[in-house]
Amino acid sequence: CYINSTAELKCLSDVCVTSSNAINIVKNLPNKNIFFIPDKNLGSFIAKQVPEKNIILNDGCCPIHAAISREKVDELKLQHRDALVLTHPECEQEILDISDYIGSTADILKFAKNSDCSEFIICTEDGVSYPLETQSPQKKFYYVTKDCNCLDMKKITLEKILNVLQTGENEVFVDENTCKAAQKPLDRMLLMAAAALKG
Repeated sequence: CYINSTAELKCLSDVCVTSSNAINIVKNLPNKNIFFIPDKNLGSFIAKQVPEKNIILNDGCCPIHAAISREKVDELKLQHRDALVLTHPECEQEILDISDYIGSTADILKFAKNSDCSEFIICTEDGVSYPLETQSPQKKFYYVTKDCNCLDMKKITLEKILNVLQTGENEVFVDENTCKAAQKPLDRMLLMAAAALKG
């Protein structure tokens, strides 16, 4: 399961993945059949990279990435003909098909920084804009929509984290059995990711 899944889903999973390590982890699993949850777009992208596995997809998606429209990307491509299209694999296939590079948030940041190109069309959540512009201030970035915000992720702020630590308000409680079961796929992910780095 994708790392952003709930603790309850992690309890049912064998291993967690991020968009950065999913391909390597799926490739190195001993199983031929992989039920990938919850994102069908990320799962489909992984399936194309690891054709030796039988990836079974769940009918779920990231609503933020799924809302990125082909028409808007085409419009930006017409306006900025020299710009490369950088896309997160949680986007729909029609967006991946017209992309110059597909990768995780960390991969997109690295690609933009190291590329000789100076203009990019960005197809992912707007949270990437600050690090992109900070790491590569001399380059131009065009975002498919400024409304491409994950409101769930934006609920978590440094101020709210500090408040919980200082006051205990809004503390989240997860029962011990759920914690232990949900920890197993996380631990396995870390072990497999470390092994892939060594190998």
